[in-house]
Formats: sequence, C-alpha cells, structure tokens
Amino acid sequence: MTITCISPIDGSVYATRAVLTEFEAAEAVAKGQAAQAAWAARPLQERIDLVLKGVANVGAMNDEIVPELAWQMGRPVRYGGEFGGFDERARHMARIAEDALAPLIVEDSDAFQRKIKRVPHGLVLVVAPWNYPYMTAINTVAPALIAGNAVMLKHASQTPLVGERMAQAFHAAGVPEDVFQNVFLDHKTTSALIADRAFGFVNFTGSVGGGRAMEAAASGTFTGLGLELGGKDPGYVMEDADVEAAADTLIDGAMFNSGQCCCGIERIYVAEPLFQSFVDKAVSIVESYKLGNPLNADTTLGPMAQVRFADEVRAQTAEALEAGAKALINKSLFPQDGGAYLMPQVLVDVDHSMRVMRDESFGPVVGIMPVKDDAEAIRLMNDSAYGLTASLWTPNTARAEAIGDAIETGTVFMNRADYLDPALCWTGCKDTGRGGGLSVIGYHNLTRPKSYHLKKA
Repeated sequence: MTITCISPIDGSVYATRAVLTEFEAAEAVAKGQAAQAAWAARPLQERIDLVLKGVANVGAMNDEIVPELAWQMGRPVRYGGEFGGFDERARHMARIAEDALAPLIVEDSDAFQRKIKRVPHGLVLVVAPWNYPYMTAINTVAPALIAGNAVMLKHASQTPLVGERMAQAFHAAGVPEDVFQNVFLDHKTTSALIADRAFGFVNFTGSVGGGRAMEAAASGTFTGLGLELGGKDPGYVMEDADVEAAADTLIDGAMFNSGQCCCGIERIYVAEPLFQSFVDKAVSIVESYKLGNPLNADTTLGPMAQVRFADEVRAQTAEALEAGAKALINKSLFPQDGGAYLMPQVLVDVDHSMRVMRDESFGPVVGIMPVKDDAEAIRLMNDSAYGLTASLWTPNTARAEAIGDAIETGTVFMNRADYLDPALCWTGCKDTGRGGGLSVIGYHNLTRPKSYHLKKA
C-alpha cells in the first residue's frame, strides 16, 4: 500500500511513498524502544546540542524546502517557509529544558532525601498535520528528544517530504537513527500500534474525527494522549479598539495560508459603532489579495491543500448565502477561482444558525457580526464546540482579562492573533482537544513524575 501526495498546484502526483507493513512497523517500534534508554542516559546538554544542530540543518535546507511546501500543500513561496517559527520554538524549549526537567527537591537533610524527578515516557509517537508541517512537528519532536524520549514521526500524507527532511537533518546532526524515526503508516497500523501499547505517549494534531480515532485506539491502554484538534477561533473588536490595526491583524489571521491555520480567525464580532468601518477595511484588504500559483512571487494566496477542502468551504458559504448572508467580495476579482484554488470571501448578515459560523471552515472565509456589548460578544464567542484561541481588541488590559476569564478557550490574545508563543502552554478545551504543548507544561506532558523517598543511614 502507498500514500500519495496530489499537488494542489496542478493536480499532479507529487510524491508517493510505501507504508510500512504491520511487521515492519513493529520492528521500527522495537528499535525505538531499544534505543531510548541509552539516549536518555546521555547528558541533557548533549541532547540539547544535538537537537539544535538538527534544527540548524533544517534551516540550511530552507531554499529547497520552501518550493517543496508550495508543491505539497500550496503555501506561496513569497512567505519563505516556516523556519523562523520552527527555530524559535525549538530554541525556547532548549533554553528552558534544564529548569523544566530539574528535580523538585522536597527535602535534603541528614535524615532524608525526598524529591520528584521528571523521567521520559519512552517512545513517543508524533502525528503531525500538513498545514504547518514543520512547526507543528517541532512543537513535540524537540522537547520529546531533549527530555530523553525516542520519537517516531508520522506525517500527513499531504506533506510526506517533511518528515524525511527532518530525519535527514537530525541524523546528520548525530541523533541516532533509531532514536528519531520518520515512518509512513496507514490508519489501521497506527491504531493497532497504539492499541498494543507501543508508545508511552502519543501527540496528535489534526481533525476531531482523527482525535476520536486516537482515543478509541488508546482505550484501556492508559497511554497518554495530547490532542490538538479543530477550531473556530473568534475575534472581538470593542468600541475602544484601534479599528485599522484590528482589521489588519484579524483579516490576515483569517486569510493567511488560505485560512488553513489551527488558530486562524474564523468569525469576528465587532462593537456596533465600529462595525461598518471595520467591514470596509476588511473588504479593502481582501480585495488586494492575489490568488494564484504559489510558485509565483506575486501570489499572496495559494490553493487550498486539497480540492475537497475547498469544496467544503464553498458549501458552507453557499448555505450561508441561501440563508440570507451577504458576500462582499466580487468573484470577478479572482478569476483563478476553481478546484483547489478558492477565492477569499467576507460575509455579513450572518448568524449562528449558519454552519459557516459554527463548523470549522479552515479556509479563506470569515463571517462578521455586530454586537451590542461585552455580554453578547462573550455569549457568541462561547457558542462553539471548539476552544483554541480568542483575539480581543481594546486598549484596556483589565477589560480584556476579565472577558478572557469568561471565554471558553485555551489562549486569550489582546491586540494580536494567530501566533503561538512557545513560552506559553499551547492548549485547548471542548472539541479542540486536551493536553498542552510547549512551555514548561509541554515538558511535563512529555515526561512522567517519579518520586524518591530516600532514608539516609
């Protein structure tokens, strides 16, 4: 059996890879498990140095990686790939590793030594998505390796070259091949390995359905899971906000990467006095985009990763229009629209009876609603099955924090959006999933506590 990457640029087959048989997959697991103890026994600083060297090796490949990403998932080459965030996240996790993994000393007296150590889980499976394939993978790969785990990386079938690039870079840096393995697995084999307790921890970034499949596979195994699933992230522009700055950031957050961002803005609520000025600014921004081949330097909006993703956004938009929504972007501005190429759209006269305001769209469409006050905005922001981020726009920090306290979400932004701060825990609630990546908490999730109660003679 094989997996095939169909390029969204032209529908051609870009890469094909054979998946491991169940026997081959079991062998890979055995190799990783066998290699992990020796890796964990290496000094922490040595593991850090090797991981950072691997990260640097990825950076050295960036000129080749950027067009590969365009061919695999459609992001325009003008944006230069993901190495900035990839490097930032890895370096932060390296910087905090010694403190984050240090034993918690309860007592060290003449009578007793009592402490809690952080010890690796063993073999960690990282299942990474296609939308930000390098950055989402490094969120777990770097701290897992630094903490002393062995890692198996299974990448999305849309971005098969990413795992190969990372394995090449890390192996060249000196990370043993059995300690960090890139593997191609089908869903059945992945589930069978999890059910067989092959892994000490599994981190999955993807769809809600995929997360449910992971939980089902792990049922009864007590395997730890980190799940970052869907999102329907809101923005709220208050009456005292800088409307120009809010529109610039929120519309970019809604449209960048063709709307295919885990924490992209999918619905916007604007205080009534600013509503029309915000909408006017949003429309002018979107009308300036250039939809086209992502290999062209002037393209600002590339195709979606697959035709079926674009068709889902088209369906949500059509349903909303039939129910009374109004589309503000003229199709004639985007003659390339069709297939995986999807024109951006701004909708008004929307409400929460429409799927486009409830279901994850994961595409370049955003609905904008006026609100009377904070209470209405909070109610609407919480009227969602998801909870990843929320973006609040006001100069009043106390007001933003109070509203943030009332929102069911994993991260609260004030006057920014669509950013992953590696010093803060990346987490969600409701159908967005559970667990937490990056920050000190990321290390805690990639290790387990082990207590020592040592009575001295």
